[in-house]
Amino acid sequence: MLRATDISKAYPTPRGDLRVIDGVSLTLKRGEAAAIMGPSGSGKSTLLYILGALDPPTSGTVTLDGVDPYTLKEREQAAFRNERIGFVFQDHSLLPQCSVLENVLTPTLVATRSNGGDEQRAREIIAQVGLADRLDHRPGELSGGEKQRAAIARALIRNPMLLLCDEPTGNLDTSIADSVADLLMNLHATHNTILVVVTHSAALAERFPIRYRMSNHTLAGA
Repeated sequence: MLRATDISKAYPTPRGDLRVIDGVSLTLKRGEAAAIMGPSGSGKSTLLYILGALDPPTSGTVTLDGVDPYTLKEREQAAFRNERIGFVFQDHSLLPQCSVLENVLTPTLVATRSNGGDEQRAREIIAQVGLADRLDHRPGELSGGEKQRAAIARALIRNPMLLLCDEPTGNLDTSIADSVADLLMNLHATHNTILVVVTHSAALAERFPIRYRMSNHTLAGA
């Protein structure tokens, strides 16, 4: 279970604290999927980074499977993210010098624990995202949709409990965005993740059974 309780985030400025998130709470169980919409600057991405143990809240708590990652030491927190959380960003963030297979395997290189068979699992996930014939291709040889598919495969390589996506279709044209959205929802169901997507796309958000809207730095049902 993912649980955020009364999350607030503020950044210090010369004119006083700049409040970005104010009193946000949500609870999602494994297998549930939620979309978060809202205008630019409303705090959507900041909330995603807090949920993903990348940016601590100013106040409030976040727990995933009963663990508050912000109480962990730095090395333990990094291991927690690596094992339990997958990220997909608007920019695929693939390493240009590495092949699709190598990019998908990068989270396993820093893993503190491995179940073995990482390469075989990578090949299976790459096949699931439709890139079996692109294993040895570098990002410069892929289309925009293929790059995002590779990024999704990389996010799933460690079998995370929580999958967080920040505008995963934002840089794609409509037809490719639809195919990536189909893939994301199918993989979510197959891998039984908790899925949270931040998006400006109403079409993408409508696919989600749970929808929220960020407004005035707070979260409400859409």
